[in-house]
Amino acid sequence: MSSRFLPVAPGEIATVVTHLEMRARPGPRPVRPVPLRLKRWKAPGIDKYRALYRRVGEPWLWFSRLAMADEALEAILADPAVEIFAVLDPRGIEIGLLELDFREAADCEIAFFGLIPQLTGQGFGTWLMGQALGLAWRGGVERVWVHTCTLDDPRALGFYIAQGFVPTGREIELLPDPRITGLIPRDCAPHVPLIG
Repeated sequence: MSSRFLPVAPGEIATVVTHLEMRARPGPRPVRPVPLRLKRWKAPGIDKYRALYRRVGEPWLWFSRLAMADEALEAILADPAVEIFAVLDPRGIEIGLLELDFREAADCEIAFFGLIPQLTGQGFGTWLMGQALGLAWRGGVERVWVHTCTLDDPRALGFYIAQGFVPTGREIELLPDPRITGLIPRDCAPHVPLIG
């Protein structure tokens, strides 16, 4: 079988998205203590939410919530079936984001999961995933799922698999490059060439 190359237009980026799921609550695992804590944000304002979203996701070209109309984002943030948490450091500074979406019956999507890049690779992600799974697995939930893509930290896919998620599908997504559209500064995500 021969391979195919699909052109990506100037001004666009392409990424391979992997969907992963967990169909049963994982058993307890030891997690080392960390100097972080979760704080529930009930219906945060969009400016506050987007500021943390940028802090965590800009290096990986997260931009869906930046491009979303204010009214649409406000509706998600105010929905009682969407739970948003900030990760706080010992000084109370917001350094991570966890968003759980229970809007689909029997499902919990880990919609956003991340820490500022300076904290990756130090075991804090394992702690945060433990928190996420503890909150996600509740009565009526039969599946917890998440997705990652090739724009994310290259360790993300392996991390999710190590946490017990099983890959279930892949897609190729073509997007306008948010650095060209002005949503994200042009110097972000140097691991993704800017062609425009």
